[in-house]
Amino acid sequence: MSEKKDYYEVLGVKREASKDEIKDAYRKLALQFHPDRNKSPEAEEKFKEISEAYAVLSDDQKRQTYDQLGHSGFDQRYSSEDIFRGADFDSVFRDMGFGDLFRTFFGGGDFSEQRNRGQDVGVNVEVTLEEAARGVEKEIEIPRTERCDTCGGSGAAPGTQARVCPRCGGSGQVQIQHKSAFGMLLQVASCPQCRGKGRLIETPCPTCRGSGLVRKRRKITVRVPPGIDDGFQLRLRGEGENVANNGEPGDLYVIVHVKQHLQFLREGDDLWYVAMITYPQAALGADIAVPTFEGQTTIKIHPGTQVGETITLRGKGMPRFRTYGKGDLNIRIGISVPDKLTGPQKALLEQLAKEFGTDVQKGHKFHL
Repeated sequence: MSEKKDYYEVLGVKREASKDEIKDAYRKLALQFHPDRNKSPEAEEKFKEISEAYAVLSDDQKRQTYDQLGHSGFDQRYSSEDIFRGADFDSVFRDMGFGDLFRTFFGGGDFSEQRNRGQDVGVNVEVTLEEAARGVEKEIEIPRTERCDTCGGSGAAPGTQARVCPRCGGSGQVQIQHKSAFGMLLQVASCPQCRGKGRLIETPCPTCRGSGLVRKRRKITVRVPPGIDDGFQLRLRGEGENVANNGEPGDLYVIVHVKQHLQFLREGDDLWYVAMITYPQAALGADIAVPTFEGQTTIKIHPGTQVGETITLRGKGMPRFRTYGKGDLNIRIGISVPDKLTGPQKALLEQLAKEFGTDVQKGHKFHL
């Protein structure tokens, strides 16, 4: 498979281009490579390529993720279905009859049909760095629209039934013929009589008032996998908002926030820790204990260790997200300088300074 081109390059816009500039560039290219107007063999693939670029760059969140991670990181987080979900093609090609074209190219129906899909829901979850390292299950409570238990989502009162819409014959859609830049085109639209439901309810359900939907708060358990990083989104299919007429429920996106740790600093899969030692330990060497997520471990400080030196413990960092292995724990050495000295300690340090030929402050009073 050939490597994907940069989305900005595909549309021929600068990285700082506005949303209007991106839309104008896409509309111009789409008209150029529309297969009904361009019969060249590569036109269809080009149309798919520019449509994918527009779907990403016209969405603020997807664009930010793409700018930060590039193609490789972006493709790990978004499937092809995710890329096109919610893309605003209607405002670009309004009244131009492009619905069937997108059905052919991208599957799953045209974009007008996707309105019968429930909205996605986003929720934030906070975890500690230890929880991010080992993985954890979090119970969250979300408000969402669900199917009414009284009528089973039909919208009709118990003991009654909805009747088939006479205008659309139960399909929920009607065909509208109109003129466009490409001549006479047929456009599929929601039936205005039943509002796309395909059914007419004469006796509405008293609980949901005929909508087939009610508002509830639902508790959901979310499994946060080991190695997850701050800002990552977990997708739970079908856990978002429900819609009437047996539509597809939306998804739940869990945005994970990893709390800052008091001892460790995280950089990707690696951890950093500052170990404070005394001057005698740095000069003469010592064995000191340092923390890890598996408990304390002992490291050796070699004689003559300098401030800022780093000791690396392989495989003691964070688990690599959704793969094998772990990062490293890097221990940076710092020297702890006492702010209080006893008389004998002061005398010894002054003698040491004399041995090194180092001038020190005279007459300073150290508090016991």
